[in-house]
Amino acid sequence: MPHPETGYLAENYASVLSRIGEAARRSNRSPSEITLVAVTKTVPPDIINALLSLGARDIGENKAQELLAKYAAVEAEEFRPNWHFIGHLQRNKVRQIVDKAAMIHSLDSLPLAVEIDLRAAAINKVMDVLIEVNVAAEPNKYGVRPEDAPDFAEKLGEMGHLRLRGLMCVAPDVEFPEENRLYFQKMREILVDIRKKLVHNEFINCLSMGMTGDYAVAIEEGATVVRIGTGIFGKRKIQTAPEN
Repeated sequence: MPHPETGYLAENYASVLSRIGEAARRSNRSPSEITLVAVTKTVPPDIINALLSLGARDIGENKAQELLAKYAAVEAEEFRPNWHFIGHLQRNKVRQIVDKAAMIHSLDSLPLAVEIDLRAAAINKVMDVLIEVNVAAEPNKYGVRPEDAPDFAEKLGEMGHLRLRGLMCVAPDVEFPEENRLYFQKMREILVDIRKKLVHNEFINCLSMGMTGDYAVAIEEGATVVRIGTGIFGKRKIQTAPEN
């Protein structure tokens, strides 16, 4: 039975898609170049399934335990999503999600890369990953330093069961979206630099950046993936307890 509170989804989802299209056209791009990842933190499976019935196909989760709790319930439905892991990933959680995630957006250390490569090899999978960059050097956020991203990308090329697809960032929480434009520009510059330095760069074309407050600006500056939660589902109760 559909969730009683899903009536708002169609309107919100259509509004987000419309804004994505407008931003893409302003930057002379096709809306088809942009992947919308619906961030489903605290969203129950029945609401996720309602969104999938509207055409959404990419779902983002921040915590391994929440992805695991929802995976079977959502996968059992007619519409099967691509799961994106977008939060900080602990090495001891990699085994739990590597067979379920289509992409890991938050690769931020060499030990984590080694673990993902090991676990992906065990199931004969090549795992698509994005390097998380702490583009604004915020002390409370994860990610490699911008200046370290090219060397880190080169090291990933030595791992046979990782496929580097690009970069991800969580931009600062700002009052005005324009304040983040320079960070999105910097992310695009880092991606261009990596592509120039790496010989095998044919898959390195993703920029995961932009959230509910600033995704239009991110698209104008080259985002190929935007991660939208509040814009689709509205404000939700945030779980702050750490993941064990």
